[in-house]
Amino acid sequence: MDDIVKQALAKWPNVPHCYGWLGLDARGNWRMRDERAQHLNLPGDKLSNAALVGFIVRNYASDERGCWYFQNGPQRVYLNLESTPFVARTDPAQGFVLHTGAALGPVDAAFLTEAGELLLQSGAIVAQLDDRDMAQAVALLEQNGRAVDDEALMAWLEGSGSAAPLTLRSGGASVPVQRLRRDDIPARFGFMREPQPV
Repeated sequence: MDDIVKQALAKWPNVPHCYGWLGLDARGNWRMRDERAQHLNLPGDKLSNAALVGFIVRNYASDERGCWYFQNGPQRVYLNLESTPFVARTDPAQGFVLHTGAALGPVDAAFLTEAGELLLQSGAIVAQLDDRDMAQAVALLEQNGRAVDDEALMAWLEGSGSAAPLTLRSGGASVPVQRLRRDDIPARFGFMREPQPV
């Protein structure tokens, strides 16, 4: 957390929290959601100012309820999450990198939803893969030690009894891929997609 944020918290400890004004989309973009965007349930405007995005990244955290927020001085700005608290991208040098710029680290678990969304878990971090990087990730999926083809992947996604187990090759390891319903993601990983005031 930035020192200026810590100082503001000490000076104004009881500033009301803010809900609905900031979002994180499934491609890792921070989005400002004004009243119109909130009213029409739109994603909001993509933030592109590097200094502002850096400030948000440095002050991004979660509370005891599993609600993610950006500490903006003395005020917590709670985020609406389109997918997961982190979004991953493929990187030739580091494997997977989070939307915050940090390396994901070793993949402990991998999940595929019914819609073909790939989730990666490393320790306490869970990140959905940016859909634009799915082609690179599919090349890392294997069945019986060989690259999975489209037909076999579809059979696995549909839960065909004859489908062989699916694994993800990552960092020299082979990680089993599990099925996970999209609606079950927040409960499985202990976070809220749309925090509300208590």
